[in-house]
Amino acid sequence: MQLQPHNFSFPRSHRLSGNNQFAAVYQAKMRKNAGPISILTKPNDLPHNRLGLSVSRKVGNAIKRSRIKRLLRESYRLTQHQQPTAYDIVIVVRPHAPFLSLTDYQTHLLAALKDADKNWQHRQRRKSPPDKKPNA
Repeated sequence: MQLQPHNFSFPRSHRLSGNNQFAAVYQAKMRKNAGPISILTKPNDLPHNRLGLSVSRKVGNAIKRSRIKRLLRESYRLTQHQQPTAYDIVIVVRPHAPFLSLTDYQTHLLAALKDADKNWQHRQRRKSPPDKKPNA
């Protein structure tokens, strides 16, 4: 029996696009911070995550912002099989200097995603009605 290697692709269907999709994630109000990044998450009904990036001009000029976005996309792509699934994710970058390495971004991303997943699981447990035992 031969194991199939992981597919590390990042197709367009795994990306957030359009203001409505970003706004829905922002309105879910689940933000987790890790290093220079903040992630906002919202559960989706898909078998995979979708990613959106937000890097403001405060972070640097276009060259710096593009470099950070490339590093974050690559971090996401390489860690996608370790991430909790079925979330829409927006990564917001805060100004920081110097640039972090790819492995540092991966570490921050995974830590924030796992923390957000834990909080969403907690929210789901709180919202689900408790099991009532009949009085005998």
